[in-house]
Amino acid sequence: MSKQEEQSVRQHADEIEENSLRIDADRAEQIIEALNTDLANAYVLYHQLKKHHWVVEGAEFRDLHLFLEEAYEHVEEGADLVAERAQALGGVPVSGMEALSDRATVEHEGEDVYDIRTSLENDLEMYGDIIEDLRDHIELADNLGDYTTQDILQHDVLKKVEEDAHHVEHYLEDDTLVLDEATH
Repeated sequence: MSKQEEQSVRQHADEIEENSLRIDADRAEQIIEALNTDLANAYVLYHQLKKHHWVVEGAEFRDLHLFLEEAYEHVEEGADLVAERAQALGGVPVSGMEALSDRATVEHEGEDVYDIRTSLENDLEMYGDIIEDLRDHIELADNLGDYTTQDILQHDVLKKVEEDAHHVEHYLEDDTLVLDEATH
């Protein structure tokens, strides 16, 4: 028996406890499931953005390096809000690397390093998938009468995710101040 097993478990990861928010267990369970998916997706995106922050090169290095840092910080801030809400509803926020990977509906691009345009295209695709999931989960929370979760997802998480996705889209535009050697 491991030391962790010897310790007293306060709440198992798959258990839903009563909450003081008066959201019944059935509704809370559905919302926590959605929140844990959002949390898992956030950490897949976080790690991909962090990787791109570490490996970005080229003429636009500084701007992209700083933007990617801001973007993964935004993801982490949103993940924290989502995890705290899942806990407030009586759930356990998903946290282990294996559990995050199993729960996520988005897939990390892998360990290889790509040119920055390909990397940003991969980021934009993941942002789009996450945006769709968040919109579905906002609707779910609204339909289940959990207006606080709906508000957190809509105004604190989705808004920032959409803004950062829009910035990535701008970086992918063809217009640039960087001259191509072949054109002059």
